[in-house]
Amino acid sequence: MSGGDIAGLVAAGVFAILVAFIAIPLVKLGRVFDETTAAIHELSDGITPILTETTETIRSTNHQLARVDTITSNVADVTGNVSALVALFAATVGGPLIKLAGFSAGVRAAFRAGRPRSGRNRS
Repeated sequence: MSGGDIAGLVAAGVFAILVAFIAIPLVKLGRVFDETTAAIHELSDGITPILTETTETIRSTNHQLARVDTITSNVADVTGNVSALVALFAATVGGPLIKLAGFSAGVRAAFRAGRPRSGRNRS
């Protein structure tokens, strides 16, 4: 064996050690990727029921909102009817009541004006 052969063997040994040192992190990195893939699969398996339940909840909420919209429109109709009824009542009964109140105030004032005053001051 010559000096060049020994240098070649040393270089090959150093290269093999270098490849071994580089291979260890690559193997660990491969394991990390495998664990990440497993975690993603587990997450997707767990999230599917949540998405299904959320979809059902949203569907139910939309149904309830449609019912509330119907109730709200009915309440608006009733409010309009009550407002019209109050306006009709005020127009038919309010005018005569105002006239009656004015007449009674006038009669009261006439009775007060017709009474003789006593000499005493009222406090």
